[in-house]
Amino acid sequence: MEDKTKIAMFIDADNAPAAHIQNILTELAKYGVVNIRRAYGNWHSENLKSWREVLHECAIRAMQQFDVSKGKNATDMAMTIDVMDVLHGKDVDIICIVSSDSDFTPLVIRCLEEGKKVIGFGERKTPPAFVSSCSRFLYLDTKHSVSEHVAGNSKQSDITEQKATIQKPHVDHKLKQDKKLMELLKRAVEALEDESGWATLSAIGSHISNHSSFDQRNYGYKKLSDLFKAIDLFEVKANAETGLFVRIR
Repeated sequence: MEDKTKIAMFIDADNAPAAHIQNILTELAKYGVVNIRRAYGNWHSENLKSWREVLHECAIRAMQQFDVSKGKNATDMAMTIDVMDVLHGKDVDIICIVSSDSDFTPLVIRCLEEGKKVIGFGERKTPPAFVSSCSRFLYLDTKHSVSEHVAGNSKQSDITEQKATIQKPHVDHKLKQDKKLMELLKRAVEALEDESGWATLSAIGSHISNHSSFDQRNYGYKKLSDLFKAIDLFEVKANAETGLFVRIR
């Protein structure tokens, strides 16, 4: 019997766009099966109309939260409680949180402490603290290979493709202005380089994923090798037998 990774997905509908749900599910399918699917919000609100239109199609359970007090977010509290219940009462391997709200940062850290991998999805406005705390984080206003993911799918997928923002690959000078990115890539290469300065790309990818929410698609590149090639600070070479190698120029 095939042992599939179990995923629990929690959506903060107040702080996430419904237009990208198909892309989210397609991405999560790479890791395993999404057994638990819940979306939180006040479903009587017109602000959640776009979410109501996709709940049944995507088999997402709507969790009702009334706005009991102005300025207080009941959705955050309900999601946090349910994540903790699932964390200790269900057999899950990965927790997925869809939100652009930094209030979930402590929750992500708690899940990591329990040995769970946390995948986050949010818009570019998502605070860095939440992004960095996740095992992997993908921006919803980036084109996550939309044409590849939705080709031949339903009408809703067509709507998703139309609304998704197409992220153009960042050019060399823009990438080098991102000091955090440059430091991350350089440290990964330096940690794995051999005597000649070369490090295998596969090892670099694994090294980065072990301690960072980094994903090259957030910069407009489908492959990590394409990102390295776009930066003139690095040199990339291919070996027919052992794969790709990277070194700092």
